[in-house]
Amino acid sequence: MLEIVDLAAAVRRMGASLCAPLLVLALAANAPPSPADQFGALFAAVQEGRVFEDGKTFADAVPKRAPDAIMAEYEAKPPTSPTDLRAFVLDNFTVPGVNDKALPPLREHIRALWPQLAREGVTPPPGSSAIALAAPYVVPGGRFREIYYWDSYFTMLGLAADGRDDLVEGMIDDFASLIERYGHIPNGTRTYYLSRSQPPFFALMLNLSKETDGTIRARRLAALRQEHAYWMAGQACAAASKPCQRVALMPDGSVLNRYWDERDTPRDESYAEDRETAAKAATRPAPQVYRDLRAAAESGWDFSSRWLANPQDLSTIRTGEVIPVDLNALMWAMEKRIEQGCKQAGDQPCTREFSRRAASRKAAVQRYLWRGSEQRFADWLLSESKPSDVRSSATLFPLFVSMASSAQANAVAQTTRRTLVAEGGLRTTTLRTGQQWDAPNGWAPLQWVAIDGLRRYGQDGLAKDLAARWLGTVNCTYLETGKMLEKYDVEERRAGGGGEYPLQDGFGWTNGVAAALLDRYPALVPGQTLRTCSPAR
Repeated sequence: MLEIVDLAAAVRRMGASLCAPLLVLALAANAPPSPADQFGALFAAVQEGRVFEDGKTFADAVPKRAPDAIMAEYEAKPPTSPTDLRAFVLDNFTVPGVNDKALPPLREHIRALWPQLAREGVTPPPGSSAIALAAPYVVPGGRFREIYYWDSYFTMLGLAADGRDDLVEGMIDDFASLIERYGHIPNGTRTYYLSRSQPPFFALMLNLSKETDGTIRARRLAALRQEHAYWMAGQACAAASKPCQRVALMPDGSVLNRYWDERDTPRDESYAEDRETAAKAATRPAPQVYRDLRAAAESGWDFSSRWLANPQDLSTIRTGEVIPVDLNALMWAMEKRIEQGCKQAGDQPCTREFSRRAASRKAAVQRYLWRGSEQRFADWLLSESKPSDVRSSATLFPLFVSMASSAQANAVAQTTRRTLVAEGGLRTTTLRTGQQWDAPNGWAPLQWVAIDGLRRYGQDGLAKDLAARWLGTVNCTYLETGKMLEKYDVEERRAGGGGEYPLQDGFGWTNGVAAALLDRYPALVPGQTLRTCSPAR
């Protein structure tokens, strides 16, 4: 090939009119290859697959290593799905606006988020819907600008891992104060949340405390007993085939709990949405639909096929007819914690009472919620007097609270591996309905429950595998967006979807679970960061 300088000299000697075509051809041949030239089949796959919304995005990407090496790997083992293709690109290219930010490692990022999510105690102005709190606390983030009940337990896991015991103790004291004032911990600290609670994690929060002062322990135990009384208030009026408040009698007369709400009106925070849902339920009274929507909000799983007669139709919601396995596992844990606290306090009548209550509940769970032939714990449908067909990660809660037998734990582990483990973590359910607490979404609290529960029964390999899949999803999305998100699509390993509000970032329980898992499995973080976005294997 002629050099440019030689061509220029030739032009002067021979005349521009004769040599212009030769010069143009030589200059074109000397030009560096375009991305399409250089990456051929890979470039075509990315652009035609619309991996990025704007075709210019990948055209402007910068390879992280020699193009020949990238193409050799691509041709040797081409990605077989859009998810794999995107992961391959992000592993091998710096893509503008996607993974080109200079971000600190995930663990450092989480530590930096706590001060942003922490709030001082609040004294609401007149007319505000906020509820007063005395001690500092941490909010989830985004639209969730107040403290939430079950979110806080998973947030506190990370606070404890990062040595923020001041916030752990402050949040426990705030929750004890709420119980003392209102008889329970509300869904969140807003007046419109006072008619319901959320999954009862206060007993487990106490296990995260390093507080040793006897007086405060006595106060917290008293608060825990008061919370138990709130959940069991309907026991006095429950009858066969007629639940009362949060209590239901099973066919043999044993007592289990359900979710409920004291109001039967549209939720303040979702007023228009609830009215639209009730309007679609032509054969059911609107107040009944509202009550079931509210009860689902108390469950924390708002919304999920677990509560729906028709999984594809929210207006068929029937939360009050469902006896949830996760709720009753948490109630058992509460009763065992009260039994333990009363024994330490030398209160024998209380010790005997809660020992009896816990034993009775465990027997009822074993009889009605364990499905040995299906290797799972299931919800119970009161109206149909049978277990629910919905497979969900709630099946792991009895393992999480150490309520299951070894044989049951082994069976649940097999079911989990077979039906609930996805590429990027634990599925919420196996059904795709468009609701946010169904497939393909995965949620931080359910990952922790599964991983911790499996470890309690010696299922360390599966627990670690789930942790690796989930942390990979969280970290990959963080590297792409710079954010910690409320939920994730564990099928495609990206931001989650569905639900009645936009995806939120922040995010308290994702931060807490990620921090706790990174501390538990440091080997999953080579070089103190998870830099790969490749799908888990």
